[in-house]
Formats: sequence, structure tokens, C-alpha cells
Amino acid sequence: MITKSFIVYRMKRNNLSLVNKIVRSSPAVKQPKVGFFSSLNHTHMHTVLLDWGSLPHYVVLRIFQYLPLIDRARASSVCRKWNEVFHIPDLWRKFEFELNQSATSYFKSTHPDLIQQIIKKHATHLQYVSFKVDSSTESAEAACDILSQLVNCSIQTLGLISTAKPSFMNVSKSHFVSALTVVFVNSKSLSSIKIEDTPVDDPSLKILVANNSDTLRLLKMSSCPHVSSDGILCVADRCQGLRELALNYYILSDELLLALSSETHVNLEHLRIDVVSENPGQIQFHSIKKQSWDALIKHSPGVNVVMYFFLYEEEFEAFFKEETPVTHLYFGRSVSKAILGRIGLNCPRLIELVVCANGLQTLDTELICIAEHCKNLTALGLSECEVSCSAFIEFVRLCGKRLTQLSVMEDVLIPDDEYSLDKVHTEVSRHLGRMWFPDVLPVW
Repeated sequence: MITKSFIVYRMKRNNLSLVNKIVRSSPAVKQPKVGFFSSLNHTHMHTVLLDWGSLPHYVVLRIFQYLPLIDRARASSVCRKWNEVFHIPDLWRKFEFELNQSATSYFKSTHPDLIQQIIKKHATHLQYVSFKVDSSTESAEAACDILSQLVNCSIQTLGLISTAKPSFMNVSKSHFVSALTVVFVNSKSLSSIKIEDTPVDDPSLKILVANNSDTLRLLKMSSCPHVSSDGILCVADRCQGLRELALNYYILSDELLLALSSETHVNLEHLRIDVVSENPGQIQFHSIKKQSWDALIKHSPGVNVVMYFFLYEEEFEAFFKEETPVTHLYFGRSVSKAILGRIGLNCPRLIELVVCANGLQTLDTELICIAEHCKNLTALGLSECEVSCSAFIEFVRLCGKRLTQLSVMEDVLIPDDEYSLDKVHTEVSRHLGRMWFPDVLPVW
């Protein structure tokens, strides 16, 4: 029978082991001499070692950094030393405000009292700030209210995250821009900004670069309908240290690529382009000149050019007619055989290709063309399209072991006279030099 005294003994023993582990790993704590505890009675030994208030500041700080804000606040009331750690500036350099209105939301909302405490006592320490909001307009408005109060901050990283539909787009444009401008004006050292799916506009971007042009390194602003090609061009012209940029295709221009390729601009590392219809029923898109792409690659030969397509087959006419230096291609909707054929001929830098839908025509010729001409291809994902087993095996043979990621749905592969589905597994595994099976569920 397990007695209460036995349970207490085990709890004390476990706590003793945990504290000893932390103390032994702490360089600031002097290790006791052998035999030191032999002079203490058993009760006093537990009293000494289980005094959590004697832990070094940096150990408590590390523990606090893993705690949710509400638990961190409760722990600060345990003792004076923990309360001191609670107010150490290092603990408040990074913070995520979680805001929601729905009782069914999967994340807890930051308590309003704690938000006010942060603004009053720790705003000057904030450097890495993000706002996670649900789908409600009220949450987005609450985020704007907090932003407008961050007047004494030196924020370096700012992220606005909508966990469901883009709720920031439901906030009045003037309210959002006014709040965002407070941060742009007062921070002076912004290096990373993620403001996708928001009503940010050209005038606010001009304020951003006027105050942070020397420090800005990353800007993600896809699906920002109030930003024009002139607005993003202003950023590229003024922010010479910009290394990562995400935007929609409709504001991509030859002038922007040339600005990013100027001698005074640092090498661009990552360019993400979301290609979506600006208007329902739009079937025509502007083209980017090959000379502009060439200038970018000459200036930044290692840049990753990532393109996400959310178009229908009739909307692709303007793309891949000439050589395009894309490295990662993702097709979220149906893409025609003709476009995939162009990719094989005009995308020599391609590293990763994901096709989520195509239709009922097999992609045998197109896939083999891609394997023959895209010598850097290392990853392929296929779903809701059709490829004969023979063509797929030939594709894998041509690519060989450089295919580090191969995710193909089982229903994509069509058996033919040479290979059944059972044989595909064996042949593909042999060419890859590792075990491979088709997927039952997509992994991308």
C-alpha cells in the first residue's frame, strides 16, 4: 500500500534531483565540498536545496521566458527575487500579444490589465513584437489601439498575424494607418516587418522608409491592395539593405527589379511573389522583361525567387514565355500542360515544384522535359494530376539522388504496360538510393 508519507518523500526526492541538476549546471554557483551535507540533518538539507528563491537570476529568467504571460505574472508574486526577474528588460524584448473575441478560439487572449502593465512599465524594452488576432474586427482594432500606444519603443521586428480570415482588412484604413505610423515614426530601427493582408498604403510606406531606411532588412506585404508599384519602388530605392521581400505580382515591375539590382543595393536573398487575380474574371497580367530578371540575377546570383500561383488555366498566358529565374514554384489551382512545358524550357534555376491540380491529361512529356532541363530540381510534389508509371520512373531516373524531397499522391500514378503500382515503389527506391513510397495524404 502506498502511503501519503511515501508520496511526499518521492516528491521531495524528485524536486531535489531537479534543483541539483540546475545548480550543478550553473557556473555561478560554487559546488559544495564532499561531506558538506553530512553535517546537516536530513530536514535542513531539504530546506536549503528546495529554496527556489535562491536560484540565480539567469536561471529564473530562462524559466520565465518559457512561461505564458499570465503564469509569468503569477510567478512574480512568489518572492521578491522572482519579482525582480519579472522586471528585467531582457524578459520583455520579445512579446506576442494574443487577441481574440470568440469563446471558441484555440488560443488564449492576453488579459487587458496585463497589456496595460506592459505598455506602462515595459514598452521601452520591447524589440520583437507580434500581434496574433482571430477573425473578428474587434481583435484587429484592439491590436491597432495597442500599436498607437507604443510611442516610446525601439521595435526591431513587427509582425501582424491573422489566424483566420484577414481581420485587419476590416479595420478602417485611417485607424490602421494611424496606429502603424506611430511605430514607424518612433522606432527608428525597424529591421523586419510582416504586414500581409493589411490596409497599409503608399504614404505610410514613405513614412516607414523616412525613419527606418538604414535598418530595414525584411518586408513581407503580400495582399496589401492599397499599395501601388510606386509605393514599393520607393522602399526599394531608399532601403538599400533590404534582403527579403514578399509582395503581390500586380505591384512587381521592371523598375522594381532594376532598383533591387542597383550597385548600391545589397544582394537580395529572397523574393516571394504571390500571383492572384486582382479582380474577379481577370485573365490578363503584365509581363516582366527578361532583361530585368537578368539584371537581378547578375546582381544577386544566389537569390531565391519563389512564386505562388492561384490562377485558373486561362490566366497564365503572360507567364514563362521567356526565361524566368524562379527557384520555387507552387500551383494552388489547375495549371495546363502548356505552362508546365514552358517551365521545363524556361526555368533553368528551378529547385522545387509543387502541382496541386492539373486535370485528366497525363503530364508525362512535361515532367520528363523538366527533369532534363531543370538541373537544380531537388523537390517535387504532385496531387490531383496524372502521370504514367513509366514516365514517372524515367523522371526519377533522370533526376537521380538529387531528388531529396519527392511527395507524390498514390492516385497520381497511372499503371501502364511496363509498370504496376507495386513495381513503382521498387524502381523509384532504386534510383533514389533510399526507400520511397507514394503518399496517401499530401505533405506540402
